Amino acid sequence: MGDDHDDVVRFWRRLGLPGLIDVHTHFMPERVLRKVWAYFDSAGPLTGLEWPIAYRHEEAERLAVLRSFGVLRFTSMLYPHKPGMAAWLNDWAAGFAARTPDCLHTATFFPEPDAGRYVREAVEAGARVFKAHLQVGAYDPNDPLLDPVWGLLAEAGIPVVTHCGSGPAPGKHTGPGPIGRVLAKHPRLPLIVAHMGMPEYAEFLTLAETYPEVRLDTTMAFTDFVEEFSPFPPAELGRLAALGDRVLLGTDFPNIPYPYAHQLHALERLDLGDDWLRAVCHDNAKALFGV
Repeated sequence: MGDDHDDVVRFWRRLGLPGLIDVHTHFMPERVLRKVWAYFDSAGPLTGLEWPIAYRHEEAERLAVLRSFGVLRFTSMLYPHKPGMAAWLNDWAAGFAARTPDCLHTATFFPEPDAGRYVREAVEAGARVFKAHLQVGAYDPNDPLLDPVWGLLAEAGIPVVTHCGSGPAPGKHTGPGPIGRVLAKHPRLPLIVAHMGMPEYAEFLTLAETYPEVRLDTTMAFTDFVEEFSPFPPAELGRLAALGDRVLLGTDFPNIPYPYAHQLHALERLDLGDDWLRAVCHDNAKALFGV
């Protein structure tokens, strides 16, 4: 896998786009990424699935692959699973963004006493997008320690890509309920629901219809791999089409078990039209991040 360059380029050229913007790609410190890969290799308890990493390359090669695909902007999604980790990850991500100008400077957080401080520092340092992972972090997004974080991101208008759906396996604080309570307190929070909120697709579409700053990313959704265990309900395609200005391309590169082009073809076969595809794969993210 990894040699699907022509398919990817053909896709966006057919749409008349200058390239793609992918809001859900993973770059992180090498020793952290190796642990993530080892988890997938062992069919970790959250998945229980065979999950071969399609783009298991060194950092420089991963960057070269994305750029060869015509990905104009991407992110360095990273996340802590325990206290005392987020600030260190943010330092690494700031350095990565400084040496990788086509990466949207990404940061993260965890419910801990200094979260408000280091999130503010990340914002002041130029962070453009944050990542929160309620499943891996196993924390309640309504933890009082996160009140200043959500408030700051809402006020600053900085998007936070959040794994808050219950796929591939539910967590104590996943699902639309916990994050919905955050939105009730911070209705202007630019929340990007990762993986379309799978498997609670309909409920997260409702949140997007309720809160105008809620968006959804396509990461792994609609692919053959995910459709096997968490299919998107066909009855919701009309709502998905109507929210076309608030759906963003995400892929989970490099941690995907299929070629990058398959995510694009999975979107194309929804048959929601070229205007919808252009918005999802480029224009919506361009407007959101001002790139």
